[in-house]
Amino acid sequence: MSEKMISRRGAFTLLGLAAALALPTTVLTTSDADAQAQPAAPAPAAAPTTPAPTAPAPSGMTRGEQRRAARRAGREERREARRAGREERREARRDARQMRREARRNARQMRREARRGMYMRANTPTKQQ
Repeated sequence: MSEKMISRRGAFTLLGLAAALALPTTVLTTSDADAQAQPAAPAPAAAPTTPAPTAPAPSGMTRGEQRRAARRAGREERREARRAGREERREARRDARQMRREARRNARQMRREARRGMYMRANTPTKQQ
C-alpha cells in the first residue's frame, strides 16, 4: 500500500464537509430564548383566582425607549456641566485679567506721582541760610 499525502486544500475540504454535516444538528436545537418565546398550551377559560398585576412588565420597545431617554438625559447633563465649567473658567480668566489691569494702572499711577514729586522737589528753590 502506498501512503498518499493530503494537501492543504484537501484538508480544508474535509474540514468544511465535517462542519457542514455538524451544522444541521446545531440548527435543529432551540435556544433557551426561543423556547421561552414559544407560546405554551392555552389555559382553560376559567376565571383567574388571583388579581392581574397592575403594571405589566415593560416590553422590549419600551425598555429601549427608556434606555435612549436615559442616555439623552445623561448627555444633556454632561453638556450642561461642560458649559458651566467653561463659563466658570472664562469668568476666572476675566477676573484675573481685570486684576492685572488694575495692578498695572495702580503701578503706573504711583510711578507718575513719584516722578511728579521728584520734579516738584527739584524745581522748588532751596532756602539759603
